[in-house]
Amino acid sequence: MFQQALLIFVSAILSLPLLRAIPVEPYETDLPLGMVSAPSAALDNLVKQNSGGIRRARLCSDEVFLRRVFLDTIGTLPTMEEVRSFLADKSTDKRSKLVDQLLERPEYADYWGMRWADLLRVKSEFPVNLWPNAAQAYDRWIRTSLRDNLPYSEFARHLLTAEGSNFRSPPVNFLRSAGDKDPAALGSIAALVFLGERTAGWTPEKRDAFAKFFSRVGFKKSGEWKEEIVFFARPSDNEPLDATLPDGSKVKIPAKDDPREVLAQWLLNSPKSTFAQNGANRIWFWIFGRGIVQEPDDFRPDNPPSNPALLAWLGRQFQASKYDTKQLLRTILNSETYQLSSIPRDDHPADAGYTSYPVRRLEAEVLIDAINQITGGREEYMSRIPEPFTYLPEDQRAVMVPDGSISSSLLELFGRPPRDTGLLSERTTNVTASQRLSLLNSKSILSKINKSGQIRRALSTAPNQEEALNRLYLTFLSRFPTADEMKTISDYQPPTSAGKNQKLMDIAWVLVNSPEFLYRH
Repeated sequence: MFQQALLIFVSAILSLPLLRAIPVEPYETDLPLGMVSAPSAALDNLVKQNSGGIRRARLCSDEVFLRRVFLDTIGTLPTMEEVRSFLADKSTDKRSKLVDQLLERPEYADYWGMRWADLLRVKSEFPVNLWPNAAQAYDRWIRTSLRDNLPYSEFARHLLTAEGSNFRSPPVNFLRSAGDKDPAALGSIAALVFLGERTAGWTPEKRDAFAKFFSRVGFKKSGEWKEEIVFFARPSDNEPLDATLPDGSKVKIPAKDDPREVLAQWLLNSPKSTFAQNGANRIWFWIFGRGIVQEPDDFRPDNPPSNPALLAWLGRQFQASKYDTKQLLRTILNSETYQLSSIPRDDHPADAGYTSYPVRRLEAEVLIDAINQITGGREEYMSRIPEPFTYLPEDQRAVMVPDGSISSSLLELFGRPPRDTGLLSERTTNVTASQRLSLLNSKSILSKINKSGQIRRALSTAPNQEEALNRLYLTFLSRFPTADEMKTISDYQPPTSAGKNQKLMDIAWVLVNSPEFLYRH
């Protein structure tokens, strides 16, 4: 009887119409957005001009925006106290203020560091083989660069031209991550990351020409275990190098000059380089789940952008700001386009012209961190390979796992990328039957909820059941329950033999399994 009643309750909650036409509350608002910055307004105009006549969704509610911008900016759910404070704030500029606050929080560097570590293949073991000391140093450098808001242009220059020890000069691990040390392999990862192009689709002549810029990169071992030195190998004959840039320009590089510096100069300054557009497109992809060029690392003539004017404008804005990543994020996050509801007003594909916010499942690390944040639980991360730094501290957040060789069964189940290729498509957020069954039947997650001191304290100190339910919803979904949800919950009764708080703990378990918790929306 108990299981039957619980399943009926689960079905009622899980069938809540999150993704179809529903009443405005609690997902949408009819209030105007308020003052929008000039760059954000320009962005919106370019999106609207390309919408193909499809009506844009309404603006999302404060509750949805709060949860969304926390997840998209710092990969973390807002706390119950943060939700109450934001909803109580009646100022018209509270959304833009929140964006500024989140971009300065330490979790920003941790979350975006995880994304860059995927792209840059921060992995100690096969097939990248950076080795643990180097992987940890590399990961730390990436996160520090993001924390300090190092301009993207300087970030790229460091990665392309660094020299020194893989332990003491972490950016040299970018070239070491190629696996092979021949110039073609080094050129391939540089083109993928900084041009968004896959050299496999280039002509052999273009690949060979690009590889020349890495023909004078040298590698040598030191006396320290697994330390490697990357250096500029100046030719002994002092002959200049004849090279061709990706735009077809011919350059003669003196023997005393590192060809990588010449390439970096072209990448960062030439109007024919797609460096700025590729960087902006990747950020757009990380925010919306789909690039203006899709896939974001497959720029080519026969894969045009869905909105060429928008992509060109974003590239110019990025370059004009001297490659200030946070400034570009502010422009996007403060736009009406970003703050649209995820509920389309017309029957059209979800990604049509960015006329509604695209719904997608939380990344593996973010999902596990959210569950642990709420329950106070822990996840064990380890490597199957017996190298140093195999085990991580118990309080380690999943987004901060520094090495692609260190993982857990849940991370792998929910699509954490292996970091083998640097392709963004390695990460998957598709929903599978195995994932749903795991959440519904996971003894580990159920145990975390039932044993959670944080949840129990919140419920036991509530003055009444209504406030206890409010606390659960604010904690899990960043909003108050609706009247329909309150009625469904009041109709559910666990067996009389259950403990005092069993009904509330059952609701917590259901909320973890709800689409609204598992998805960005």
